[in-house]
Amino acid sequence: MEKSVQELAEFLHGTVEHDNPELKITGVNGLVEAGAQDISFAVPPHVEHCHLSKAGVMVLSPADPELDGRPVIRVENPRAAFAALLELFRPQEEVERVVSPYAFVSKKAKIGSNVAIQPFAVVEDDAEVGDGTVLYPHTYVGKRVKIGQNCTLYPNTTVREDCVLGDRVILQSGAVIGGDGFGYITQNGKHSKVLQTGNVVLQDDVEIGSNTCIDRATVDSTIVGKGTKIDNLVHLGHNDILGENCLVVAHVGISGSVTVGNNVTFAGQVGTVGHITIGNNCLFGGKAGITNNIPDNSVMGGYPARPMKEWMRQEAYMHKLGDMFKRVKALEKEISQLKK
Repeated sequence: MEKSVQELAEFLHGTVEHDNPELKITGVNGLVEAGAQDISFAVPPHVEHCHLSKAGVMVLSPADPELDGRPVIRVENPRAAFAALLELFRPQEEVERVVSPYAFVSKKAKIGSNVAIQPFAVVEDDAEVGDGTVLYPHTYVGKRVKIGQNCTLYPNTTVREDCVLGDRVILQSGAVIGGDGFGYITQNGKHSKVLQTGNVVLQDDVEIGSNTCIDRATVDSTIVGKGTKIDNLVHLGHNDILGENCLVVAHVGISGSVTVGNNVTFAGQVGTVGHITIGNNCLFGGKAGITNNIPDNSVMGGYPARPMKEWMRQEAYMHKLGDMFKRVKALEKEISQLKK
């Protein structure tokens, strides 16, 4: 693919500075990797390093400084523009919309139009697969599962019986939706399994990362709200409810029966106890341990999780303990000498 600077500006609904009509752009890349025929972008604090990049064209915001003669496309949101450019220059490969003869599709299943079901995928009795959905090899769709339109289930994903996926849901390889919740009764030192009779509901535009596990509810539903994005190697326990547009980064573990509001971000390796409520618009720093209910608009870190500024202040004090210990020992020595 080859595009002029002006064509790219029109595509991004931006304005051009220092246009070079002879320049043809053939790719999109990062600041460091970009070459003379690539377009790249920058946001603060990286804008000051633009002059070091070899990119032929830069995408910047109107507030960023001018570059020395290089073509620049000004847009309101350079990150969003970069995402659009990636889709323009590197579109996803088309998948043939057929049901492979090597797949198993129950005669009792309901399959929509324009669906791709690739070799060795399994669709069980009474399952429903919506229009435009793609099931890659070795995907498993259990009995009575409902999958919406234009979903993508990558290889080796599992959706267990009775679970529900909305429209445009993406499951990355190895994701398991609807495994049994971790429910046991312990009597006389023996653990007896509690039947997990609920399901998992993933609402529209949810994406689940590779090898992430979302457990079915003991009763009712484990729910992930619209637009929420979950990274690789995350575990959601039974009966959890995540709100809309949350971000859950790798290695997060959320115990059972936790209710989370909208627009909440969990950084890597955050963990929670069970049966708590977390409000809207919260942010938790990496490795935070959440042990209590959290109100709306909280920014927290540490274990147990506490306000971020308080945690950072305490961490700073911890780093000074070695010096404080030396000073105390020196003072003790002086006091001992004075007593003599």
